[in-house]
Amino acid sequence: MDLQIRKYMPDNFAPVTRLWRRAREVSLPEFQRIKGYLFEMDCAYFREHVLPNNDVWVALMDGRPVALMAIKNDFIDLLYVDPDFWRIGIGRALLAHARRLSPERLWLFTLQINLNARAFYEKNGFTAVKFGVSPPPESEPDITYVWEA
Repeated sequence: MDLQIRKYMPDNFAPVTRLWRRAREVSLPEFQRIKGYLFEMDCAYFREHVLPNNDVWVALMDGRPVALMAIKNDFIDLLYVDPDFWRIGIGRALLAHARRLSPERLWLFTLQINLNARAFYEKNGFTAVKFGVSPPPESEPDITYVWEA
């Protein structure tokens, strides 16, 4: 696997927002349908909240964005892999990158209904430390996961 992880660049906007959306639609189709988020809303959220508040990293294969990770200090805000590239080590590679950025501790939230994400984080050494409810607009049961060196 020829994988490159590099900082987000503005020309990544369209492919990254599309893969972020597609990953959510495939992993949680019913949730996405019920919430009714439009792609334009995703773009606005990514532009207005994700980019200004995080360091965003893009995983590329053959020059094509296949995953993204938004991280600020030790908090992983987003980690999504294009469904066509699931289960080949890209998510693990992004976590390894996050551990280089924050070698002592990482933490994140995921929805309780996201069983694939939960299994992925637990397999990669994260521990569920709190069950709560995500802030609006989701307002859904979530889990705080922590990894410590």
